[in-house]
Amino acid sequence: MSNPTATQPSIVRTEVIVSTYNNPMALNYVLLALAGQRNADFSVCVADDGSGEPTHALLESWSRRLSPIPLRHIWQPDDGFRKNTILNKAINSSQADYLIFIDGDCVARPDFIANHIARRTEGVFLSGGMIRLPDRSTLALSEQIIASGEVFRLNWIVAQIGLGKLSVLLKAAVLPMALASKLEWLSPVKRTWNGANSSAWRRDLIAVNGFDESLKYGAEDVEMGVRLNNYGVVGQHIRYSTCLLHIEHLRGYADANIVQRNKAYVREVRKSGIDWTANGIVKLAARPAAEIEYDQLLSSGR
Repeated sequence: MSNPTATQPSIVRTEVIVSTYNNPMALNYVLLALAGQRNADFSVCVADDGSGEPTHALLESWSRRLSPIPLRHIWQPDDGFRKNTILNKAINSSQADYLIFIDGDCVARPDFIANHIARRTEGVFLSGGMIRLPDRSTLALSEQIIASGEVFRLNWIVAQIGLGKLSVLLKAAVLPMALASKLEWLSPVKRTWNGANSSAWRRDLIAVNGFDESLKYGAEDVEMGVRLNNYGVVGQHIRYSTCLLHIEHLRGYADANIVQRNKAYVREVRKSGIDWTANGIVKLAARPAAEIEYDQLLSSGR
């Protein structure tokens, strides 16, 4: 007879947070791929930065189609690029212990979530990559080839991007896990937070106060990864063991000057060692003295 007082193993709840903005076609493919995930227990949160009615209608349909995977939709009014704000709302309202982040234009192979779950470790955040499909590949996508898995086969990917970049093809995750892990360990690429394919313990994200909401498009998510590093949570590559396909689209919100200033701010945060942002999940009236002022970087034009 089992001992009723024995400590039971805790269940780690996992949620996939999908950021989106007015791209229901891509989001439909993303949710279709999540519905086909194997050997993984998770829920889905669509973090919506102000999408219109077509996205709302799509999610209403998927609330039934995705069953039994729980789906929740959090939305904020469209007031320009505020991805970090809606992501903070998703983190703060989540009931999960472990959070996996993908973008609403990234299609995940059926073992994607299971690989994140298998690789999660205390004191670590996972940093993956993605294969950027060219514009013409959008016309080649369909529900049928995503549901069948054909879109994740190496020959289909090669037909889209060619053989020119071995490092990109390695992201198709076709190598044996042991070899992929070895290459990830040897990779000289910085282990930064990649919002399209990263995961972490929710308590670690809360500890650094989430994303800095003052940052607009361009390395806006990388900055949080630097603060995680400063806090003592290190990045670990899963570049060659998780396959994620990115559907190309226009970015009317992109501004090259802001991208460069964000990168300068990331360098300052790395140098300073700060691990908290005053403009994150919790808002403070004044930033700690040790924190670098992003507004000063914007005004300086660096």
